[in-house]
Amino acid sequence: MEFAPPPRIRRKPSLTPMIDVVFLLLVFFMLASRFGSDAVLNLPLASSGGDYSGPPRLIDISPDTTAVNGMLVDDLAQALEPLVESPTDTLILRGRNGANLQRIVTVTEALRGAGFTSIVLVE
Repeated sequence: MEFAPPPRIRRKPSLTPMIDVVFLLLVFFMLASRFGSDAVLNLPLASSGGDYSGPPRLIDISPDTTAVNGMLVDDLAQALEPLVESPTDTLILRGRNGANLQRIVTVTEALRGAGFTSIVLVE
């Protein structure tokens, strides 16, 4: 005499692993995305090339001070006046001694406000 196999009880699939994956993806994309709109600066890097003429115009930006060609200055636009022929001359910015990005942006905005248009950011 043959007996039929006992009926299999249908188990509902567990949704816990899928919910865990969804939350991990959510956390990843929240941490990887940027919120809000940031001001966009067109600061080309030195690796993009270009021509440079005239005297050196290296601006070192520290957390509290600004130096032009190694000399500390208070008024950046006035210190650059004898070094530039026109406002389109290239200025080179370099962050030093732990200067944060906000400090570099502030100096860049001050230079743009003074009429300088060609600013290069180097590391």
